[in-house]
Amino acid sequence: MMFAVAMTFIDQTIVSIAAPDIVRELGLSSSGMQWVVNAYLLSLAAFFALGGRLADLYGPRRVVVIGTLIFVIASVLCGCVPSGDYAQPWLITFRAVQGIGAALLFPAALAVVVAVFPVERRGRALALFFGISGALTAVGPLLGGWLTASWTWRAVFWVNVPVAIVALVLTALAHIPDRPRPGTLDVPGAVLVAAGMGLSVLGFQQAWSWGWGSWATWLCVVGGLAILYVFVRYERGVRHPLIDLRVFRDKAFAVDSAVLFFAMLAFVPVFFFSSVYAQVSLSASPNQAALFLLYFFVGFAIASQWGGRILDKRGARPALKAGTILGAVGFALWANELTNLSMHDQWPYVALAGAGIGFILAPASTDAVNRAIGASYGEVTGITQTVRNYAASVGMAVFGTLLSRAMTENVTDTLRARGVDAATADQVARGITDSVSGHGDSTPPTGSGQVAEATRDAMSSIQMDFAQANQWVFYGMAVALALGFLCAVRHPGDRTTTTTDTTTTDTTTTKP
Repeated sequence: MMFAVAMTFIDQTIVSIAAPDIVRELGLSSSGMQWVVNAYLLSLAAFFALGGRLADLYGPRRVVVIGTLIFVIASVLCGCVPSGDYAQPWLITFRAVQGIGAALLFPAALAVVVAVFPVERRGRALALFFGISGALTAVGPLLGGWLTASWTWRAVFWVNVPVAIVALVLTALAHIPDRPRPGTLDVPGAVLVAAGMGLSVLGFQQAWSWGWGSWATWLCVVGGLAILYVFVRYERGVRHPLIDLRVFRDKAFAVDSAVLFFAMLAFVPVFFFSSVYAQVSLSASPNQAALFLLYFFVGFAIASQWGGRILDKRGARPALKAGTILGAVGFALWANELTNLSMHDQWPYVALAGAGIGFILAPASTDAVNRAIGASYGEVTGITQTVRNYAASVGMAVFGTLLSRAMTENVTDTLRARGVDAATADQVARGITDSVSGHGDSTPPTGSGQVAEATRDAMSSIQMDFAQANQWVFYGMAVALALGFLCAVRHPGDRTTTTTDTTTTDTTTTKP
């Protein structure tokens, strides 16, 4: 199961490293590249609930196999994207299909692991599950940097093929029993949740292009949230709902979900923004950018094991409080160091931010799963993963808008200081923002005239402009973790001490 899930984790980071090369070769826009990343995350968020429900209805082993096959076929097609006008829609489409495959296999794989361990050992087991998956995720940037530099960026998608083969072979050897549960599939509910999430994230993503004053932006955001409201009302009246909303009556489950939401606003977006920052502002190669992200995973892997032990002994609240505090402080200190343009000076804060996320991820996810109604682990995993990945999509959209706005304003000021008029400076700044390729030392603009010469002269200043723009993003991530802390302190502090059977909820909670 860890091999199967590793593909989904690796794919969240490996594409970020290859992003500059993809943009340069295929001629994608800045917004288009963000959608290549965001389409995968959005599909995860939109279809995780469906994947969890299918795992319950048809058995987790079968759903893991189907999800893995969908994922690897879509990966091959992503690597085969043609050049030209069809490149951007092709890549975005099959990235979305990859997300659907991942949304099927992840909750099913996690449901298998959860069912194997009793509650009193589950924290440490899932900490190992997430820790090793995180370690394999750390291979993503390193592998992506090496493949991109030594062969082609297309290999970052093709590398999923051998991983999938190993995962399928191990799944067959494990002889995992399928235990389908009675019930029916809530198709209208699946359509509503996918439409609501897709529309709202579209509004966030396009806010920079359309403007926050545009009716289209607010139509998408408000319309998507309205559909999600309709989904909640609809689910209350369905006999076999896609999501059993009664689980949110458990205060601890609600707090776990809220903390996961705020943590994931930063967790996945940080890979995209930090890797591009390293290549633009630090003039780092893809391999160097991958090492930059490795510091994050060192902190993450160590803290995740510690957090799992805390969960088993004392419950989720201490780990969640510690993680949100460390994460907020780590991201804030990291943001403050971005303008020093030194990777060496930043690594302690990068590791501290990773440790904060590590303390949160496994304990919050495990504590939430322990509170499953009738031991419906697939369904509850689907809920928590929906929350996590919807937050990641929103984080990509909001922070992307924030970065674009700050970058354009900074470059405009830089060019105006060199004598370029305001209108021309703004136009050139927007072009630079849209064409950021991830190489701060790339070829300066050619041509003659004041604008071209001023832009060439300003290239080193533009690297600093990008670093300053990223400060807004990383401070925003610190704020997200601080909001997570305000939720964590409301956790009741109880913990499940006995397992549930497959038909009834029989849990005992104690105060540590």
